[in-house]
Amino acid sequence: MTALLQANGLEKRFGGLKAVDGLSLAVEEGELHCLIGPNGAGKSTFFKLILGRYPPTAGTVHFKGEDITKLVAAARVRKGMSVKMQVPGVFPQLPVVQNLTIALQSHFGGSDLPREVERLLAFVDLTRDARKLAGNLSHGQKQWLEIAMAVGVTPTLLLLDEPTAGMSPEETWKTGEMILSLNKGGMTVLVVEHDMAFVRQIAKRVSVLHFGKLFAQGDIDTITNDEAVQEIYLGKGHHAH
Repeated sequence: MTALLQANGLEKRFGGLKAVDGLSLAVEEGELHCLIGPNGAGKSTFFKLILGRYPPTAGTVHFKGEDITKLVAAARVRKGMSVKMQVPGVFPQLPVVQNLTIALQSHFGGSDLPREVERLLAFVDLTRDARKLAGNLSHGQKQWLEIAMAVGVTPTLLLLDEPTAGMSPEETWKTGEMILSLNKGGMTVLVVEHDMAFVRQIAKRVSVLHFGKLFAQGDIDTITNDEAVQEIYLGKGHHAH
């Protein structure tokens, strides 16, 4: 069985710096996989390589068994990838419901569209705020709207870049429950995250990056009990974002 997503020997150089250094990582179908590591470990660069925002200096990316290394980002989305990056990409001057409608309209025709929009609004707890301008939502609600926009296209693989950054503990927990629910529904999820409590809430498998390399991998207990991981990650700057 081939992994849904397979990175092989991925490398990305910026001048003399190797942000990602010979990284191989597999995400199996149906997995909820968390990617952690200190700042500068290469997590965001790795994400951008997977998404086709950057071309790799070396290595390959396979998705659903197909080599997509040379595909542009939009083509990867059409193949079933979807992403929510850290910086919200909502249209602040438009109502919440319209943001969602725009995100979904190429995927759902006719009468299915409003129904799907309603379902997603309820899923991310924004039904009451549907007519509000997206720019007037709280930080957490904007993130949820983005999640709704990302999952509305029913991707095979959902990529989330620090989805709980700047959220309160309650919002963080609620976001975790949303992600768990999506995963139970069959969606494969890869999350880059800093917050260890959140990782503990959701992760089935955790990969630790350090200096652009895969440093450790395992379930959450294996990772949090690994002294080498504690040294690089938990001991120093654990609370630094």
